[in-house]
Amino acid sequence: MILHARHYATGRPVAVTVEGGRITAVAGSDQNPLRWIAPAFFDPQINGCLGISFNSPALTPERVRAVVDVCRTHGIGAFCPTLVTADFDALRHGFATLTRAIDADAELARRVPCFHLEGPYLSGEDGPRGAHPKEHIRDPDWVEFLRWQDAAGGRIRMVTVAPERAGACAFIEKLTAAGVVVAIGHTGATRSQIQDAVTAGARTSTHLGNGCHAVLPRHDNYVWEQLACDDLHASVITDGHHLPAALVKCIYRVKTARRLLLTCDASSLAGLPAGTYREWGTDLEVLPSGKVVVPGTPFLAGSGHFTDVCVANVVRMAGAPLADAIDMASARPRHLLGLPVTTITVGQPADLVLFDWEPDGDVRVREVL
Repeated sequence: MILHARHYATGRPVAVTVEGGRITAVAGSDQNPLRWIAPAFFDPQINGCLGISFNSPALTPERVRAVVDVCRTHGIGAFCPTLVTADFDALRHGFATLTRAIDADAELARRVPCFHLEGPYLSGEDGPRGAHPKEHIRDPDWVEFLRWQDAAGGRIRMVTVAPERAGACAFIEKLTAAGVVVAIGHTGATRSQIQDAVTAGARTSTHLGNGCHAVLPRHDNYVWEQLACDDLHASVITDGHHLPAALVKCIYRVKTARRLLLTCDASSLAGLPAGTYREWGTDLEVLPSGKVVVPGTPFLAGSGHFTDVCVANVVRMAGAPLADAIDMASARPRHLLGLPVTTITVGQPADLVLFDWEPDGDVRVREVL
């Protein structure tokens, strides 16, 4: 199979030969294709879609596959299934079901190589807590985490923690020693608490600028502190609802494409029509725009969009080159998580996305190989 397309990093027409699932040749093309080619997206935070939640007691391997198939249509070649704050049994069921699904399906295992635990060790305050159910928010518990990690077959590779929780720094040290990437998120931490978390091993921030109080001190606050920390990567949700363009531009310019990850943070309601739904033990509303909110509040509850939307938006919002946008949605999260980084070079797996795109336009996925 020979794929003629414009290379995402150069804009030049290339002919990419694929045989047996790998790239066997890359050469210039004498065709003038309109479509583009890039490494498939990797999203570090997807909670589900189309009414399927990885937290749900009704989760089955078939439903895991359904989410993977929907994500594929949006250019997402692989992602971290993300489980959010819940009681112990709900989280154990989610991780055990994911593990059962991928143990039985090698292709599925390639699409979901590791998991993200977002909670329950988060701030209990309104604002930073977001839509996480308050009754299940709690302090870190290493023994509890190990039981989840056992159910996950050792695949929990990222954990989001609020550094102000009692015992958080010791917990972060243990996670780091175990090879788990620690993210700071859903936090109301002080400057010193964030600094202590970084010293303990925290390496990134979960959806920086979201999961915050509605009003913050203008200078001394946890958003600025994480933004200024050169030892922290950060993920951002560029779905057009979670962050204004000016803030996306500032975060991009400070962190740069080397330390920034794009995530859609797709909730279980992503892809559903407008309406009110029951999820995570509370009512949530999908607005006609696709925005997902806690009814009657300004608080967002995940996203109704996918990574393809985020890639196009970061170009529009931050003025990022397409090459940076793609790398932030593919190479950067893989590198942070210690996973192989896909490139369009001979010998690499053909983990590729073909898409249509014009400057300031949408990314329209044609195919994921």
